[in-house]
Amino acid sequence: MLRSATAGFALLSSLSCSDADVDAPQPTPPVPAAAGESPEPAERDRALPKTARPELVAALEDDLTAVRHPADGGGRAWLESASAEDTGATAATPGRWTIVYAAGPLGIAEQGTLFFQVSPFWGWSTPQVNAPDRPGYTTVSSDAEGVTLSPRTLGPQLLAITVSGRALGPGERVHIVYGAGAGGAIADRYAEQGSRFWVAVDGDGDGVRQLIADSPAVTVRPGAPAVLLATLPTTAHPGQTITLRIAVLDHAGNAGVPVSGDITIVAPPAGLELPSTISLSPDASGQAGVTVTARTPGVYRLHVVGPGGLATETNPLEVSASAPRVLWGDLHGHSNFSDGTGLPDAYFQYARDVAALDVVALTDHDHWGMQFLDSHPALWGEIVEQTRQFHDPGRFVTLLGYEWTSWLYGHRHVLYFTDEGALHSSLDADTQTPAQLWAALRGQEAMTFAHHSAGGPIATDWSYAPDPVLEPLTEVVSVHGSSEAEDSPALIYSPVPRNFVRDALDRGYRFGFVGSGDSHDGHPGLAHLAAPTGGLAAILSEDLTRASILEALRARRVYATSGPRMLLRFSLSGARMGSTVSVDTLPPHPEVLVRAIGTAPLERIDIIQSGRPIESVPCDEALDFTMSHPISDLGAGSYVYVRVVQVDGGLAWSSPIYLE
Repeated sequence: MLRSATAGFALLSSLSCSDADVDAPQPTPPVPAAAGESPEPAERDRALPKTARPELVAALEDDLTAVRHPADGGGRAWLESASAEDTGATAATPGRWTIVYAAGPLGIAEQGTLFFQVSPFWGWSTPQVNAPDRPGYTTVSSDAEGVTLSPRTLGPQLLAITVSGRALGPGERVHIVYGAGAGGAIADRYAEQGSRFWVAVDGDGDGVRQLIADSPAVTVRPGAPAVLLATLPTTAHPGQTITLRIAVLDHAGNAGVPVSGDITIVAPPAGLELPSTISLSPDASGQAGVTVTARTPGVYRLHVVGPGGLATETNPLEVSASAPRVLWGDLHGHSNFSDGTGLPDAYFQYARDVAALDVVALTDHDHWGMQFLDSHPALWGEIVEQTRQFHDPGRFVTLLGYEWTSWLYGHRHVLYFTDEGALHSSLDADTQTPAQLWAALRGQEAMTFAHHSAGGPIATDWSYAPDPVLEPLTEVVSVHGSSEAEDSPALIYSPVPRNFVRDALDRGYRFGFVGSGDSHDGHPGLAHLAAPTGGLAAILSEDLTRASILEALRARRVYATSGPRMLLRFSLSGARMGSTVSVDTLPPHPEVLVRAIGTAPLERIDIIQSGRPIESVPCDEALDFTMSHPISDLGAGSYVYVRVVQVDGGLAWSSPIYLE
């Protein structure tokens, strides 16, 4: 349910900045007690896992129940500039901004405090008052006679300004010049609209503060052109018309780069019909969609050259009359409605027009960020509306979602396959545990996914046996790294021994594998551009509708990658990935069949059987590799899957095939 509280998020600065930073190390959680298929223990008898952070939950709950004085959150603030353009910013570039605060009707009492906070999640300079020659130097002044202002930096991105001498009266102003020194203040490295300079007020000086009603915001513009991206669908039928998506980005993957000129397809293959030159107009924001007709079966890659000598190669496209269709989804990511970058509409636009995704979900946190979804119904309502507006069956599927942010049992994102869905908060008494969450969702067209389950920022409590209908999949890789197994490349940070996804399989749980970005940079589908790993879900579905996507996900017809759009086929004696097979139906000498088509040369294919790798087959840096391998010792309870490793570090995992 949505909480009725309206208090702003005044807690973040009192927490470690690493709580909000996906790259920061976190405390290492231990192993939860084994559960297997046994009945769930009574909640009153269940001890919290040692991974839990009850002190953080207590702090969040204390903030909810704290009594706000009528002066808390009072007043208004705005950016002062000679022109609207002056208030903007360029990604990762120094600037100077003047924020004016006018006190509300109740003013700010002596020893009350005004707080200035830039986004605490990415690259803004921390406001500081001691070093004029360093980035982030900030000056604070007021024309109110008799008022003394004492600014001090409390933590990353947060400045506190204490009032003394006398109270700051109604309408009296405070001028904050952020970036006042020679080095200015460095803007966020990710472009976005609506990047707020958050202002909060502790009006009576009791240590409890609240955000003002409308903190001022700036637009962070992208940098110079640095990356050319060209994306094809992974599969097509002969005679089918598809779209080649072109995007010019800056060094951090930001879209909207001002660029114009010609895009050239070098030596277009005869099997594809498309123009050899595409012109980018100055108002196209560096983006174009090119119509391509697939004529002849085969595997194709296009070499593309753009303005300024930028060049790239597309992902592989397989044209086949019979090959199953592959759809690409990113089912987990954030906007600045919680701890990410950009507004929801920009998130969906990037997913569709830049990353060329087929399926996407925006999953902002229920209770984390500068404002909470569970305390601000209008924010959740905007996500619902934008998800509905961008949904275009047959072309682009959007899923309504949010992240159930439990610091006790691990984070899960919740997806709905309908236009409406309730936000069940991890801090509500009736949805505080995974079992309670599943009970609230049961019978609906919904799913949950555990993520970063093997380590930081908090590991999953696998003693809760996942609901087989609501949680048939798990997120095996994201920007946090791989949670597959201890022997996986690109391992998640702060990994917990025996808490990996493969360990969960050894408990008897049955999952399909997906990757998702968990992007916080406003780049769904391309989180791996700015991080060592990202994540994508490859969904085997002929139809691009919510109903068909749900059916494929529940059937585990999926595989995961760390970002690259590899094509992966995997079967066991004809049984497809994700399926459950009776041992009695297998031939006397079963074999796994694997075909991998990489976005870069392939290093090896690892075959994993029931808890351990049994074979590592070298691919000799081929781009297209097919193999079969005999499998023995298969019995009821066994499982088999493959892991593909590219020379460039890109990874893919098939969903397992289970034996009964």
